Amino acid sequence: MPNILEIRNQFPILKTLVRGNPLVYLDNAATTQKPQSVIDALVKYYTTQNSNVHRGVHYLSNLATDEFEKSRKLVQKFINAEKDSEIIFTRGTTEAINLVAATYGRSTFKEGDEIIISAMEHHSNIVPWQLLETELGIKLRVIPMNDDGELLLDEFEKLLNEKTKFVSVVYISNSLGTINPVKYIIKKAHSLGIPVLIDAAQAIHHKKIDVKELDCDFLAFSGHKMYGPTGIGVLYGKKKYLEAMPPYQGGGDMIKSVRFERTIFNDIPYKFEAGTPDISGGIALAEAIRFIQSIGYDEIEKYEKELLDYATEKVTEIPELTIIGRAKEKSSVLSFVIEDIHPHDIGTFLDVDGVAIRTGHHCTEPVMHRFGIPATSRASFAIYNTKEEIDVFVESIKKAIQLFK
Repeated sequence: MPNILEIRNQFPILKTLVRGNPLVYLDNAATTQKPQSVIDALVKYYTTQNSNVHRGVHYLSNLATDEFEKSRKLVQKFINAEKDSEIIFTRGTTEAINLVAATYGRSTFKEGDEIIISAMEHHSNIVPWQLLETELGIKLRVIPMNDDGELLLDEFEKLLNEKTKFVSVVYISNSLGTINPVKYIIKKAHSLGIPVLIDAAQAIHHKKIDVKELDCDFLAFSGHKMYGPTGIGVLYGKKKYLEAMPPYQGGGDMIKSVRFERTIFNDIPYKFEAGTPDISGGIALAEAIRFIQSIGYDEIEKYEKELLDYATEKVTEIPELTIIGRAKEKSSVLSFVIEDIHPHDIGTFLDVDGVAIRTGHHCTEPVMHRFGIPATSRASFAIYNTKEEIDVFVESIKKAIQLFK
């Protein structure tokens, strides 16, 4: 069992008081808080390392470049990629998926081709493909799910055919907590020669990810979901795809030479990193990875399962509350609705007690439509949360119900 008090002490924001109440931060699916080591890395960069990378010969530029590229190598090892050139720094998962859609998709798909996604995708794994529907005339096909929020894999297999050219699915649903059988999905798609992208935004700080073991062709995740800074993310892609894909944006660093007659593009990963990157974010991302590694995924998964099981048991005792998403394989997300009370009202009331949850459609409107609801309240847990915080959360819900009766 990890020392949770020791872990909590690494997060200065957790000492915050909200209207005199201790902050109970249960909005980790939206963004995680940052340990002092990540904050220190950002401060250190701007106080002792600040310079542009890759294009300088002076001391600070070389120092910043070394630290930035060390982070890329650490990300490579963290997800067990074959080469560090397969690691592209982006602004986050959204940009990473858009990059693949705009480059691989636009250069590969043609009218009548089909792309498979799932019914529980975040908007960032729906809209980029819809844009290609409009532009290229491709067809978006959707894997349905059951009432527990589990994908219907037999229906997925029926969707696969000779027109299928790409599969893009979420690893863990941000609005339901469902852990999808992505390895099975990848294997089935690969049996027909179909490449697969995995949206790992909600998985990266909960589960160990080995891209070689999964054999995914692309994987996207965000730094801020894994105790790192906002504005930095990662796209992993197999070398054979990245080298064949055209650039995403034009500008500095993604070129080898520029003439008015012709431009020669840089090698991967720089071909996809036009302009000045988020240098401080990239460097601080390495500290977020080290924080996760210092605890270990086995301990993280075990403890977070305890929290989810405890919270599920406690809220199940509230008769007016219905859990949305009851998959057998779930991660640290608890979405719910309360009879005759809008989720926004629940969230506002809980905030008075210092409890931070997320309310709304969670950028998954089709999920809400599937369950016939406008929105949910969502509590989401991280390694620094405690059962005592869950008790405060549950008692605050009970008070809210009494108030609205």
